[in-house]
Amino acid sequence: MDKQKIIQLDKENYLPVFARYSIVLSHGEGPYVYDSEGKRYIDFLAGIAVNVLGHAHPKLVAAIAGQAGRMIHCSNLYYTEAQAALAAKLVKLSGLGKVFVGNSGAEANEGAIKLARKYGKTISEEKVEIITAEHSFHGRTLATLTATAQPKYQKGYEPLPGGFRHVPFNDLPALAAAMSGKTCAVFLEPIQGEGGVNVPDRDYLQGVRDLCDKYGALLILDEIQTGIGRTGAMFAYQLYDVKPDIITLAKGLGGGVPIGAFIATDKVAAIFSAGDHGSTFGGNPLACAAANATLAVIEDENILANVTMVGQYLMEKLEFLKDKYPNLINQVRGQGLIVAAGLSRPGRDIVDKCMDYGAIINCTAGDVLRFVPPLIITKSHVDEMTEILDRVLAEEAK
Repeated sequence: MDKQKIIQLDKENYLPVFARYSIVLSHGEGPYVYDSEGKRYIDFLAGIAVNVLGHAHPKLVAAIAGQAGRMIHCSNLYYTEAQAALAAKLVKLSGLGKVFVGNSGAEANEGAIKLARKYGKTISEEKVEIITAEHSFHGRTLATLTATAQPKYQKGYEPLPGGFRHVPFNDLPALAAAMSGKTCAVFLEPIQGEGGVNVPDRDYLQGVRDLCDKYGALLILDEIQTGIGRTGAMFAYQLYDVKPDIITLAKGLGGGVPIGAFIATDKVAAIFSAGDHGSTFGGNPLACAAANATLAVIEDENILANVTMVGQYLMEKLEFLKDKYPNLINQVRGQGLIVAAGLSRPGRDIVDKCMDYGAIINCTAGDVLRFVPPLIITKSHVDEMTEILDRVLAEEAK
């Protein structure tokens, strides 16, 4: 089927909730994807921070194929080796206590919200309030888009669930003023992704931890975008010397296979008992096998060190472009391979032109170029992408 027929078929039959680009992707290899007409693109979006091992990584492919040949799914009424192994690995890596595996980031966040609410009620019937940050993004279910303190995602879905408050990100006095004995949890991204790659002050998360301890509230960290090596640590909170009560994961965990998870300390996890939470597909053997393979590659191939090294190089290249085009780029920020270039104007046309020249990047928050490439990229891949971006910015600066 040719490109136009595919696009037309989609427009006739798919719910129109995505502002799609007019290309049809057919396959990928490493940090590259190819469209249906054979054009190659360097991929610095990676399925929005999902394809951490790039495309068609042989060890991930082999794990998925091998598991598919044995068993794709079975009910959570039974044990499977893949799920047990994944839970043990995540507990060891996180230093927390118990894992629940679902299908997506929104599901992971829903589970964390449920667990926090039930925990709060063991202390007081009124201890149910969850505080989140402005410009956050936690998902598109009713509870998670309520937690997402961005009105554009909430409009039209009222009445929204109660029990959520929003405060500015990276503002400890505002958080302190909002907290009370009714606060059961503070729910934050360590680095805000969709909100524009907003990096907090060094002592912010520790200050949040201290406030949670003061008020007997849980600290929930949404590591859906920042987890699984994205920042150069397995989890971003490890860079800030903070231990949360619950973390949530998805995106990179399965290397591209849909999976989500939340991990809680033993004390908090003990609040749940049989029947309190569940999932039909969550933790199925196929997804767990993919996650196990992804984590093994990250550990065995020294991916975290690569993220730190190449991420620093990417920041340096973007700083060079900032100095070269000061009227277009006003700030470069990020950690590891979640990096942003703040613009002085909307960025959608820059993304479009980069795609025309063979580079896939992303614009978030309207005027922020976001770079979340596969964690396997090299400095030469950074050079390839930034050369295209340089070319586009030169045209825009005329």
